[in-house]
Amino acid sequence: MSTASSVSDVSVVIVSFNTRDLLRECLQSLEQQSQGISKEVFVVDNISRDQSADMVEKEFPEVKLIRSDVNLGFAAANNKAFPHCTGRYVVLLNSDAFLKDGALRKSIAYMDSDPGIGLGGARLTGRDGSWQPSARLFPSPLNDFLTLTGLAGKFPKSRFFGRFDRTWADQGESTDTDWVPGAYSIIRRSVLETVGYFDENFFLYYEEVDLCKRIKNAGYRIRYWGDVGVIHLGGESSKTVTGVTFSKAGSQLTLWRMRAGLLYFRKHHGALGARMARDIELGWHSIRARKNRDSKDEKRVLKAKDSARLVELMLQAWKETDGGKVSPPRPWKFDA
Repeated sequence: MSTASSVSDVSVVIVSFNTRDLLRECLQSLEQQSQGISKEVFVVDNISRDQSADMVEKEFPEVKLIRSDVNLGFAAANNKAFPHCTGRYVVLLNSDAFLKDGALRKSIAYMDSDPGIGLGGARLTGRDGSWQPSARLFPSPLNDFLTLTGLAGKFPKSRFFGRFDRTWADQGESTDTDWVPGAYSIIRRSVLETVGYFDENFFLYYEEVDLCKRIKNAGYRIRYWGDVGVIHLGGESSKTVTGVTFSKAGSQLTLWRMRAGLLYFRKHHGALGARMARDIELGWHSIRARKNRDSKDEKRVLKAKDSARLVELMLQAWKETDGGKVSPPRPWKFDA
């Protein structure tokens, strides 16, 4: 057990998977932006093929490197580091995310000033300043329907249609929210130890949503700070891949997103919630496929093919998770 003198301000945990050059930039940025802050940094490497772990060991000897001999996914990889964290706060940072000036210092100050905050997040942007959803509502059948049908994108300034990603709001204003993306978040370590670590049933996707849900259920708030800036290159990894044809990688990520979604709905909304999530996606894409498959417009035909593929993947996800009840063994495979 750590003594009081060994407690840091923050324990930063970064999961690494084949992003060596970005990881180097991430660690360099972290070092620049954490001057004067007591910290420890963990990198958990998910058996990267690009020598990411070797780079960390050679170039950043102060970093606590944890090498996994299997791809644990995001949730389980973070959980490898959590028991070793001594910081008052645990900071999750993606390897493709870079802190803007003052981001870490402001986060700590905000957490120190309000013990009711269990977890906080930043304003995420691309390198070009383009906005990324950073303060979001929990998934629900309604929110899924508005996003899936494109109504949320068509009416972004509407408080109703733009509710899931708060596209109607001034992104510079801080607010309480349901959940923030795991690209950057700061968690009160005492809260993390109270509610438990990431649910390892989530190999990829929805793990941070589930954690925020449990933190809120425990009586703490999730806070978004509009003046805490983080550059994030990844965007929304759960976006559906569309195009001329589904690539194998695109199908894999979409299948994983569907698996995780069903697991989340079953856990927090029961069997009926999981079935509703399945039926909304199946229904929408079945209609879209039938509507466009006989069109003479090539783009509409491609939409039909994409929707038909999404129907197949959802049926596969439903079967593999037994309706959201079980998580396939890690590491998740793609067998379609």
